[in-house]
Amino acid sequence: MKFAYLPELVAAPLYPLLAWQGRHTRAVTPRLSEATDQAFGRWARGNSPVDKYKVLGIGESPVAGVGVANYEEAITAQLAKSLAGKLDATVAWQALGQNGARLSWARQALPGFRQAQSHASPAWDVILVAFGVNDTTSFCPVNRYRTELQSLLDELQMMLKPSGLIVLAGVPPMQVFPALPAPLRQVLGMKARALDHVNHEMAVSRQRVLHLPFTANLQDVRQMAEDGYHPSALGVSIWAEELAKTFLQNRQEK
Repeated sequence: MKFAYLPELVAAPLYPLLAWQGRHTRAVTPRLSEATDQAFGRWARGNSPVDKYKVLGIGESPVAGVGVANYEEAITAQLAKSLAGKLDATVAWQALGQNGARLSWARQALPGFRQAQSHASPAWDVILVAFGVNDTTSFCPVNRYRTELQSLLDELQMMLKPSGLIVLAGVPPMQVFPALPAPLRQVLGMKARALDHVNHEMAVSRQRVLHLPFTANLQDVRQMAEDGYHPSALGVSIWAEELAKTFLQNRQEK
């Protein structure tokens, strides 16, 4: 990507203001907690109770259920629910998320997760990867983000069924986050675009990896949680519908 480090160049002379805005935003923004119920389940459709498809979500706060009431309202379960309805099948789901997580956390979390799941022979039809906001706010260098994502995808591709797909969720457009003031939101928006371009490049260059740009309308207050930073249950359900629809449209092409 040309000008991959443009956000850093823009941010440098504004650093004192941006740092103050960041501290102030954290101080006044409500702190929402992760979901505390079980991070797995299934949606039954059709005539068979047997799990026909399996969905794994790995990522930051939306995967961890921040902004919604429970894991069933979070993005992994909602994606599974949408797929169950569209495929008329029973879909099992499991979420592996952490509030504040960055890509580097995922690689640390996966070994223990895989060991715990080894007895069940987990082979996933869909793996949703939803990172980027925390790597954006921490100004993760583009090259480091690319290296972390490459390593994560290498591991996740070994966990897929032969017909499975990894879905790279687009980094949200942070320039429209209601909780963020200007010019912080514009600078973070630039950084989010730079990291999401890496997601796009990675999907183009790899088999069985699909990049789905973020399409939710974050300016619709109904789609945002009370903190103005995370999607609400309505926002998550709309996002999941878009993910499922685009996944089904593209799975044969990969």
